[in-house]
Amino acid sequence: MTDRCTPTPNHCSPRTRVALFGSFYRGLHVLEALLSGDLSSRVEVVGVATDDPTQSFVSPHKRVWQYPHTPEEESMVRQKAEAAGINVYQGRVKTPAFYELYEQTWQPALCIMATFGQRIDARLHQFPRLGFFNLHPCIDDTWPSRYVGGNPFDALRRDGHHEAVIALHHVDDGFDTGALVAYSERIDMPPDASVVDLHQLTAPIAAALVTREIGKLLDHAASGVMHDMG
Repeated sequence: MTDRCTPTPNHCSPRTRVALFGSFYRGLHVLEALLSGDLSSRVEVVGVATDDPTQSFVSPHKRVWQYPHTPEEESMVRQKAEAAGINVYQGRVKTPAFYELYEQTWQPALCIMATFGQRIDARLHQFPRLGFFNLHPCIDDTWPSRYVGGNPFDALRRDGHHEAVIALHHVDDGFDTGALVAYSERIDMPPDASVVDLHQLTAPIAAALVTREIGKLLDHAASGVMHDMG
């Protein structure tokens, strides 16, 4: 299986195979950035794993799914991916069936996680040659952040924070502990905004961070300079 080629005036460059592990607004905006943003001519989205909030293995009672939301918000990433002809997976990811799909069919060179309710094991995060990255809300005082876990906006609010950033970081065997790549700009958290509102408000900024930093990664990969990514 080979990457598709995107013609340019002087040469034909292969598009990087990318898998998205994402849901809700962050997953949607990152998917849209990969499909139609500045990265779209450089990447091919080969698969999307997304939450099914009816399943206990995504821990819906601990994550954004515990708050009031619509059926459309549950399915918007799946619908966007399917409309683009992308293979969608909503089962457990640490299973022989998914390993086979991931390694034999999707064959991603790069993975991005953007609101996803399952832990990623070493077999998954070590597979893509360009890395496996996650987006995580926190503050920019130290890394790894003390705001780990599936509901960081609520934790930030309980500690009295009125600003947040989105961190792009490598996925490793820990829980939101992989090497930091970059922070977004600081984002105001309006006092009357709910956790769901904050997901929606910050999702475009997360997508812009992906666009900027993954663009740099692809530039580095093309030139053979990979050590700058965290």
